[in-house]
Amino acid sequence: MSISVTARRAAFWEEVRKLPAFFRRDLLVTWSYKLQFFTDWINLIGQVFVFYFISGFVNGSAMPSYGGTQASYLQFVTIGIAVTSFLQVSLARVTAAIRNEQLQGTLETLLLTPTAPATFQLGSAMYEIAYVPVRVVLFLGFAAVIFGVHYTVSGLPQAVAVLVVFVPFVWGLGVISAAATLTYRRGTSFVGAGASALTITSGAYFPLTAFASFPILKSIAALNPITYALLAIRNALIGGAGWGATLKAIW
Repeated sequence: MSISVTARRAAFWEEVRKLPAFFRRDLLVTWSYKLQFFTDWINLIGQVFVFYFISGFVNGSAMPSYGGTQASYLQFVTIGIAVTSFLQVSLARVTAAIRNEQLQGTLETLLLTPTAPATFQLGSAMYEIAYVPVRVVLFLGFAAVIFGVHYTVSGLPQAVAVLVVFVPFVWGLGVISAAATLTYRRGTSFVGAGASALTITSGAYFPLTAFASFPILKSIAALNPITYALLAIRNALIGGAGWGATLKAIW
């Protein structure tokens, strides 16, 4: 019995040791396309410029309050952009990782190696798991410096914790998208449309009170995991919610 447990433990750590290799590969591949890397950031900041001008037409009194602090529209929407871009980038890259292996003819070879499917799936997302939360934090920092958006810095650890717990949901969507790619070669548009629908009904760009006239959208929003992630992160970064409220939201 002890030999069996020891063997399983050794096999587990053998799989774990493979994960840094996946991370290093994806890091080198990403950095080899520097223009794409910087263009991604330019597009992200460009979105904030658009919503910065839109914020001039929004009635501030219509915005929700978090922890007794009424949010400005720019505070509200920059967090929405950060979280939804986290979803979009992660989903695209997990799918691209599988598709690239397929196009290069290395997918079957990799799957024939003594690597567990779970290790392959997790390894394909290792770069995103490490990079995207950092990307979100840096983006919010840029929004604060460039546009004067104020956040509660003490809520940053809680916001990062919510993002980390949110990763399995995004990873699951990525695996579905990758499965569609393997089956239909170009079957990712359906998953992309689903992700867009989840984004729209999450309250990322406008308060959920806008759905008052559309009960079905309110029902979808109540079941949408992105809605809960956004609410928890906004409570932390705008309302200064502590760990008690954040852990409840995570649960």
